[in-house]
Amino acid sequence: MRDDPQRLSFTIDARDGAARAGVIATSHGPIETPTFIPLATKGSVRGLDGDEVAALGYQLILGNTYHLFVSPGPERIAAAGGLHGFMNWDRALITDSGGFQVFSLAHGGVANEVKGSGRSGDHGSEVELTEEGARFRSPRDGRELFISPEVSMQVQAALGADVALAFDECTPFHADRDYTARSTERTHRWLDRCIAWHEAEGPPGQALFGIVQGGTHEDLRRESAEYVAAAAVDGLAIGGTLGRDKEEMAAVLAMTAPLLPEAAAKHLLGIGEVDDLLGGIALGLDVFDCAVPTRLARHGVALAPSPETRWRLDLRKGRWVGDRRPIVEGCPCPACTRHDRDYISYLSRGEELTAVRLLVLHNLTYMRELTTHARRAIGAARFDAYRAAVLGGAAPWDA
Repeated sequence: MRDDPQRLSFTIDARDGAARAGVIATSHGPIETPTFIPLATKGSVRGLDGDEVAALGYQLILGNTYHLFVSPGPERIAAAGGLHGFMNWDRALITDSGGFQVFSLAHGGVANEVKGSGRSGDHGSEVELTEEGARFRSPRDGRELFISPEVSMQVQAALGADVALAFDECTPFHADRDYTARSTERTHRWLDRCIAWHEAEGPPGQALFGIVQGGTHEDLRRESAEYVAAAAVDGLAIGGTLGRDKEEMAAVLAMTAPLLPEAAAKHLLGIGEVDDLLGGIALGLDVFDCAVPTRLARHGVALAPSPETRWRLDLRKGRWVGDRRPIVEGCPCPACTRHDRDYISYLSRGEELTAVRLLVLHNLTYMRELTTHARRAIGAARFDAYRAAVLGGAAPWDA
């Protein structure tokens, strides 16, 4: 780990067991942790503009390096003043490396991989993965594209991210141990190349996070944690497929989180379900990103205090006709304070874009409330009680 407050600093304000509340300082302002990061995959948080996302209380969003590399391209975004200028966002920005998209191209995405129907072996015909990097064809127009550690860093520099992520390979859980070990070693070599480019040519105020890989293997996770923590990075992220189900994921996180340096800012990549986020906070993780809140909104599903349905309320069901209750009683979002379940269900069943907007506003408000009240609970040394109440079915503001 390096200590360069010009890039990023992290202070811990309160602890409750392993859980902690802190502040990450970036060149575009502070980030209070623990926090959830909305995804601005293609330069937009689905259905909202930057002012609306900021009004929800979010201090950090995540742009997708792979998608923005494919279209509209880093040169066009750089000409607009980076992604901050392109989408008119004046708070902190983190970009992923493109490594997860290499995984998706190779293995058919998370859903296919978990079902065991993903590609395997030579990573399929859609991507050629070598020591140099990943070569693939654009899903938009079929042209050949190439991402390497250096290209990933160049793109993230052009995007103007406050925090860039090192280029890595995300291996699936069904890869054998030998392949996972080789892949993890390659990720470490790629990290060295990312650091070399970043130190020579990276933007002065941009921080770089390294990614801990190793699959579900404790020894590989330990080796990776030690290697990445010893590198010249400004923070750490836990990446890779964490197992075939929630139980295996929880076990992998429980063995990995304690391996990371206490003083480091810690990001859990791609995980943001209500119960998983609370579990990560309990392990001392600080930052979480996930597509679930906005993806659910697109399909008419709201986040709600309902553990038996995985905190989901499907508003496309006909049962909500005539239901005058808000989505969730006490929720301060515009959907809940101004509308009822009947209306939002009607809009969603009719594929109205207003329904998506309202549900995105609701779901992101729910996640903000979840992390805001978790932070307060840590400060009051009652995080375990807060977590138990939410997992038991309490709304975050009532727990």
